[in-house]
Amino acid sequence: MLVMFNKAALSSYGFPCANVITLLQMICANGLLFTLKSWNMINFGKDPRTDLSLKGLVPYQTLLKTSPLSFAYLFYMIVGMASIRGVNVPMYTTLRKTTVFFTLIIEYLLLGHRYSRYVVSSVAIIVLGALVAGSRDFSFDLQGYSIVILSNVTTAIYLATISKFGKTSGLNSFGLMWCNGMICAPVLTVWTVLSGELGRALSFPQLQAIDFQLVVLASCTLAFFLNYTIFLNTTLNSPLTQTICGNLKDLLTVVLGWIWFGGLPFDLVNVLGQFLGFGGSGIYAYCKLKGK
Repeated sequence: MLVMFNKAALSSYGFPCANVITLLQMICANGLLFTLKSWNMINFGKDPRTDLSLKGLVPYQTLLKTSPLSFAYLFYMIVGMASIRGVNVPMYTTLRKTTVFFTLIIEYLLLGHRYSRYVVSSVAIIVLGALVAGSRDFSFDLQGYSIVILSNVTTAIYLATISKFGKTSGLNSFGLMWCNGMICAPVLTVWTVLSGELGRALSFPQLQAIDFQLVVLASCTLAFFLNYTIFLNTTLNSPLTQTICGNLKDLLTVVLGWIWFGGLPFDLVNVLGQFLGFGGSGIYAYCKLKGK
């Protein structure tokens, strides 16, 4: 649903400032976290008895320690928002399935994780499905495809960084999200001002339209819950598990993308590729449950 609302804001409404939406998502997320923290509904430390925050804020040393995660998140969000604009939703979803390959590589390089041949085989099936599904896309856009592939790389790095700092920083998912916003929001604010995006956003003709505002509000709300579940799943399981779990929701994304935004006509080869990807995800889940 987040992809749908982001696509609606950037394409259907023609909002030209993807980074401004990313900035709004960060501001809304940290505003909600601060409110919940002030009401003692959440804490930022893993141990409920020991809260690492000081007067509602994470200590400066902890912010510095988690800064690599914050910058990985910033690049992940910026490139991810830009990648949605360049291709149709079904093709975007298809290309994003190749993230599992990059995650497998990045986990090995950054975390030293090795997987069994069964898991590697399931990843190969998912990638094969993505290639099959995209083989009949006649609206080939090299620039759009390149941005999506770059988004896959930044996603893999981001998830591997979550896994690393989620286990070593002493912060829970809420604390890690807070650090991301505290570091990334000021950086992104400066960037949007210098690049002129903030000015273009303020002069956007439909800025006062209630329907557009509702779309952006929905985007910010969904981004908060999505980021929380990504942090939680990646920390408790692994970056590769998070990536493959994300593939399971793609059937809904593809169907809604075709209905709402169009792009690809119905094609049996594309459907076959999608089911190959889902099958690979199922094999991976079976291997993990069986400990293979």
